Amino acid sequence: MSAAAPGTNKPAHSDVAQKKKKGPGALATAYLVIYNVVMTAGWLVIAVGLVRAYLARGSYHGLYYSIEKPLKFFQTGAILEILHCAVGIVPSSVVLTGFQVMSRVFLTWAVTHSVREVQSEDSVLLFVTAWTVTEIIRYSFYTFSLLNHLPYLIKWARYTFFIMLYPMGVTGELLTIYAALPYVQKTGLYSVTLPNKYNFSFDYYTFLILIMISYIPLFPQLYFHMIRQRKKVLGHVEDYSKVE
Repeated sequence: MSAAAPGTNKPAHSDVAQKKKKGPGALATAYLVIYNVVMTAGWLVIAVGLVRAYLARGSYHGLYYSIEKPLKFFQTGAILEILHCAVGIVPSSVVLTGFQVMSRVFLTWAVTHSVREVQSEDSVLLFVTAWTVTEIIRYSFYTFSLLNHLPYLIKWARYTFFIMLYPMGVTGELLTIYAALPYVQKTGLYSVTLPNKYNFSFDYYTFLILIMISYIPLFPQLYFHMIRQRKKVLGHVEDYSKVE
């Protein structure tokens, strides 16, 4: 599930511009700037790839194949965000960041990559589009925040676009997992049956259903957390505008 997206997404980094705590050292800041610039560029490549493929084909069906490799690369690259939290150069929760990042990595590899039949589903394009727009804004936000030069437009987009993108991403994720269920059940993908020497069984089909159910309590919590953050960050600016 993607917080701040995307969805959920989740922001994996804390909002540096809003923190009054001491930031990372010069070396760590330089590294984080480079990391966020690279990730911004990567998701821009994905966005351009989607647009070019659409213009070339004249249809949005099957666009996933045009951006499959960069999507896997840059979404997997987000795992570094967990490390950033673990070593303390980003003041975010390791657990929350890990959940947000790995939920996307799971959907990318364990569902979309593993069940090739779902790759042509429109739901895949739905969450990929939501992720792409979200990540371009998110990584741009972190980059400019680290440079202490955050344009208001990016700040506004960061705390506004999620209102539409997060539900859009979650819907695409759930529909994609749902579409994968029949194929997983038929093939027994990633399932372990008894008897075996480890005396252990695992039903991947049931596991995916539990993942879908987990969205019910988690989505509202993350979504309304972002709503509260939006009021906190942008509320005083909007109130000032009304007075003017």
